[in-house]
Amino acid sequence: MRPHHAAPGQSDEWFTPPEIFEALGVTFDLDVAQPETGRAFLSVPCRRFLTISDNGLTSAWDGFIWMNPPFGVRNGVVPWLQRFMDHGNGIACVNALTSSGWFHDFAPYADALLFPRGKAKFVRPDGTRGNSPGNGVVLIGMGQQAVPSMARAQDQGLGMMATVKEREAA
Repeated sequence: MRPHHAAPGQSDEWFTPPEIFEALGVTFDLDVAQPETGRAFLSVPCRRFLTISDNGLTSAWDGFIWMNPPFGVRNGVVPWLQRFMDHGNGIACVNALTSSGWFHDFAPYADALLFPRGKAKFVRPDGTRGNSPGNGVVLIGMGQQAVPSMARAQDQGLGMMATVKEREAA
């Protein structure tokens, strides 16, 4: 089986492994890209959510958000990351494609980056775990809640966190 992020045309309905949320230790106000199928196997601790039917790219976002956008389309993460950065308050889970242009366009504006150790084995809509994907993921944090929760996750052994140098005013 091909990894979830390298399977164009197949389902984007893959769920973030629960151990990521356990390490972060937070509840999100809004999940902006929650799957519509297999909901019994979701582990996102959130108060509200948007699905593809709600169109998370155009619906209103508020509060501390979780974003695990669709990985299936080449550069499909770009409009999601733009919206995430504009919102400025939450944690996003995206492919750790550190050589891609979009990574270099967005990562410098994050407050923190957390690179989980190993490769996250995402959960399928039927509750089974996917095979080891070709790439790891990175958690991109923005805002006052993101940095301490990501530091907690690092302390819990999830992975390595880097805070982005504070930018000087122009």
